[in-house]
Amino acid sequence: MGFTRRSFMKGAAAAAGAVAWGGILSACGGGGGAPAAASAGASPSGTGPNGESQVIVTMTPSSEPAAGFDPLMGWGAGEHVHEPLIQSTLITTDNDLNFVNDLAVDYDCSEDGLTWTFTIREGAVFSDGVPLTAEDVAFTINGIAQGAAAEADLSMVAEARALDATTCEIAMKRPNNALLYTLAVVGIVPAHAYGSDYGANPIGSGRYVLEQWDRGQQVILRANPDYYGEKPLMDRVVVLFMEEDASLAAASSGLADVAYTSASLAGAVPAGYTLLNCASVDSRGISLPCNPAGTDVAVDGDMVYEGGNDVTCDIAVRRALNYGIDREAMIERVLAGFGRPAYSVADGMPWSSAAMGVETDAAAAERLLDEARWQRGDDGMRSRDGVPCAFDLYYAAGDSTRQALAYDFADQCAALGIAVTPKGASWDDIYLRQYADPVLWGWGSNAPVELFELTHSSGWGNYAQYGDAAVDAHLEAAQAARTVEESYPLYQAAQWDDATQTGVAPEGAATWVWLANVDHLYFEREGLAVAEQKPHPHGHGWSLVNNVDRWSWQ
Repeated sequence: MGFTRRSFMKGAAAAAGAVAWGGILSACGGGGGAPAAASAGASPSGTGPNGESQVIVTMTPSSEPAAGFDPLMGWGAGEHVHEPLIQSTLITTDNDLNFVNDLAVDYDCSEDGLTWTFTIREGAVFSDGVPLTAEDVAFTINGIAQGAAAEADLSMVAEARALDATTCEIAMKRPNNALLYTLAVVGIVPAHAYGSDYGANPIGSGRYVLEQWDRGQQVILRANPDYYGEKPLMDRVVVLFMEEDASLAAASSGLADVAYTSASLAGAVPAGYTLLNCASVDSRGISLPCNPAGTDVAVDGDMVYEGGNDVTCDIAVRRALNYGIDREAMIERVLAGFGRPAYSVADGMPWSSAAMGVETDAAAAERLLDEARWQRGDDGMRSRDGVPCAFDLYYAAGDSTRQALAYDFADQCAALGIAVTPKGASWDDIYLRQYADPVLWGWGSNAPVELFELTHSSGWGNYAQYGDAAVDAHLEAAQAARTVEESYPLYQAAQWDDATQTGVAPEGAATWVWLANVDHLYFEREGLAVAEQKPHPHGHGWSLVNNVDRWSWQ
């Protein structure tokens, strides 16, 4: 597959330029200035069509927001979390993930955790010139909390109320400090100008405004002249949506200034570029159903999924998988070293637990399986009471990295006597099997929300269908803590609690086997100074340009 990808470059650059890049050539050229656009794309100085500073970035096709740039639908706070750029947020996070005020100049939470009060800055205006007030904040929060199509989770909010022009009060259904993590990526929309076409014609108070959107091809943003904060250093941002091979071609032809890539292509750094490696919390892990086959799962009362697995329901198998997999070797083989071993959905975060880590110990894995009476046959594979120690492993068929991880995992399992059959499938098919078969997932964010949802018995991501009252109590107490700092030891206890000997760590329930934390790789044009990045969450897209306003040309 590596040879095929590199061979593509020899013949595809011209075709890709004609098809995928025709839009930017005409768009950047204004009234027909294609030559100016070409020089803008290829120039190390990063000059746009009108002499402004410009950067051209490639992203995956899945990074294009299906519903447009609408925070009430999913922009900024959807599956892939990032700063919304076009809209401002009440608060944001710095590179160390500390909360920093943005639209809010102050905020406070009541002692019982049921009322949050935000003081809104004066002087912020929307791009149509209308002042932003607490009414807009309340409108946005209520629109998400009550919106059936909203992807941001504000289900803990009962109601937001504007007490006056600069004070917004949020009444909670229950104490939940995770509210802050969500508000850090929820863009505030104008109550006076929000409608069904807002996603295609967004009005915001953020650092940039939407200049142009050609669906399926590109987005062009330009600096907002009325932004209340520090003036952006980068005047114009062009985002091209393209597949991995076309992204490499864009860099090789000099069109893109920053082009995303993968470990399999990272060695092909084009002339005039360097490899930018961004730290991430983008982890790949396998869910392990904890119940026996036939344990069906009802979701929302009207959808019943087949659930349970007669092999992974054995805790000895789940623990053996955690101990027996050599993650370092897997990362070298599959990711060419561009990654780190993963042990949880929160590695390196303040709420992660050291107990989730495990040293590779194939001998210990073998002992666990032997003691659980999974005996090797003449072919070296294990079984117990006529049941083969075997299972299917589902992964997204279009993802070459997950495919390679799945097959490497299967090879390592075979050495332990466990027969794993990788199965590439569409997500529609995978979702039907998510509670019955192990699935290779990608998760990770700059918030503990996923840790809660993948671990709590009622969490939307509890594919293992594991439930423990002590674990649930720790997680619920973590969310109810008055400050996020107070929540950290409670999240850690949910992963492993020495006092009760409970948790989802390998020593405990071992509900997942985590494999690798994938580095986010880009080809960066020489002369461009990309600002320091905070850890990238799952998703190879907009998180890169969280601080594009601080990028500059040297």
